Amino acid sequence: MATRHQVRQAVVSLLYSNEINPVTATFEEEFLEEKKIRNERKYEAQQTFKEVLANKEKLDEILKPYLKDGDFSKVGATELAILRLGLYEMKFSQTDKAVIINEAIELAKELGSDQAPKFINGVLDKLKGDL
Repeated sequence: MATRHQVRQAVVSLLYSNEINPVTATFEEEFLEEKKIRNERKYEAQQTFKEVLANKEKLDEILKPYLKDGDFSKVGATELAILRLGLYEMKFSQTDKAVIINEAIELAKELGSDQAPKFINGVLDKLKGDL
């Protein structure tokens, strides 16, 4: 069974892919199967992905003041996907915010640029205090 971390990795990858080219249901199914995310974890990944997309505008409104000059164009697509997922989880899940931030930092280390972990930590830590 896939771990919660693997589910988050998959959701970040789907969010990233969706920024480049809208993700189809077929792509989503095949991607999750390729990553061996099945059963409850598959449902969890699909629901989280759909919910982040459904709340994207609201999440971006919340994120904007925490970005330098409120400029999304200066944030890499991977980092933005991690921020959106982290903010979504902080707002809509029962998971402890410190755990969410730690997971986001780990995702940034694995998937983002060299500066991504520090950036993600800074933004989500400030958000944590204001939510």
